Amino acid sequence: MTTMTEASVREFKMPDVGEGLTEAEILKWYVQPGDTVTDGQVVCEVETAKAAVELPIPYDGVVRELHFPEGSTVDVGTTIIAVDVAGGAPAPTQAEPVAPAEAPAEEAKPEGRQPVLVGYGVATSSTKRRPRKGSEVTVPAPAQAIQAELNGHAAPAVDRPRQLAKPPVRKLAKDLGVDLDTVTPSGPDGVITREDVHAAATPATAAPATATPAATAAPVTPAPAPVASYDTARETRIPVKGVRKATATAMVGSAFTAPHVTEFVTVDVTRTMKLVEELKQDREFQGLRVNPLLLIAKALLVAVKRNPDINASWDEAAQEIVQKHYVNLGIAAATPRGLIVPNIKDAHDKTLPQLAGALGELVATAREGRTSPAAMQGGTVTITNVGVFGVDTGTPILNPGESAILAIGAIKLQPWVHKGKVKPRQVTTLALSFDHRLVDGELGSKFLADVAAILEQPKRLISWA
Repeated sequence: MTTMTEASVREFKMPDVGEGLTEAEILKWYVQPGDTVTDGQVVCEVETAKAAVELPIPYDGVVRELHFPEGSTVDVGTTIIAVDVAGGAPAPTQAEPVAPAEAPAEEAKPEGRQPVLVGYGVATSSTKRRPRKGSEVTVPAPAQAIQAELNGHAAPAVDRPRQLAKPPVRKLAKDLGVDLDTVTPSGPDGVITREDVHAAATPATAAPATATPAATAAPVTPAPAPVASYDTARETRIPVKGVRKATATAMVGSAFTAPHVTEFVTVDVTRTMKLVEELKQDREFQGLRVNPLLLIAKALLVAVKRNPDINASWDEAAQEIVQKHYVNLGIAAATPRGLIVPNIKDAHDKTLPQLAGALGELVATAREGRTSPAAMQGGTVTITNVGVFGVDTGTPILNPGESAILAIGAIKLQPWVHKGKVKPRQVTTLALSFDHRLVDGELGSKFLADVAAILEQPKRLISWA
């Protein structure tokens, strides 16, 4: 009887809900042990480094156990819930038993990453199990060669395959003097992470100038690690994870990879503000949110059409500039979970009412914390509106993989020379940051000047479109 019960239990694993993600935090459970679930029913909400996502269960049954409480960060591929499917639907592919421990450590990998449906786990053929602590692990060939050299023996000839690592990680290794061939990867599919490089650099910097044989080396007692302390009554520490952690990592990578240049222009947007009020009364815009951001976004799209080279990205691996013949317009949005940048797909093809509808939907979804990972991928150029906080302007950091970002400052009534007289006018300052590897000063200046000219004379939206 026990065997039948155990055989009917299906384990649902944390799926890869976004390309390349390795972990997710369980925000909320919608079921408890003893509850009945059906195929496709949402059982929990998780937060990845990109967004909050609801996970559906892929079979019918009764919840037997929740393996992690709310607030837990779980690695992709780890079982999070067990369901008794006795009398229910047959088990899905992802619930097949894993290979025994005696299986060979090295298995043939598929040519590319296999697509995985949200809620249906990670294909067992595309993952690699980490060795358990205390188990025997085969020393990589490069490590054997280094050990042989330290012991005074000739290093065996080794055919070293190129280690897998992203360009920023390779740069970090170069800066720290770490040979990637000596690093043991811990990332998915054998990819070397920044932590792996730092771990490899630590013993290298602490090693003596002259290596001594291991047999005669004096034992070294490590110094006790300093204990961090802080005033709990006057300080609060907040763990950095999820969207906030991903944003911090992306911004550091962007700031220290792409050479940023920022240019500014102050422009009279009085006519644009009048056009906003007119459009609010237009029947074509009934039920749509019309604001200055809408017209600024349209002005940017027109300027991209006039200066298409601004809409590109830098391919570090191929050493190529990739020009985009479409515009996925990113809109930076501040949410309780941190800053996210969803984008409007093919914004260049949308009419003004269509753009208004897309902007309204994007903002509403972001505020509700329901932005999907797909909505934040593939952006080409971004707008960030710091003016809503009363800020005049800023020097925005590029969204990774993009070449330009436009910051909008606060629109204020200011004295301005208009038709030879000083008059109160609606004025704002725009700031454009761009990647100087592929956008030179002339192109960046022309693009920013076009955006300003359209906002000063919004009728150009029609003549230049």
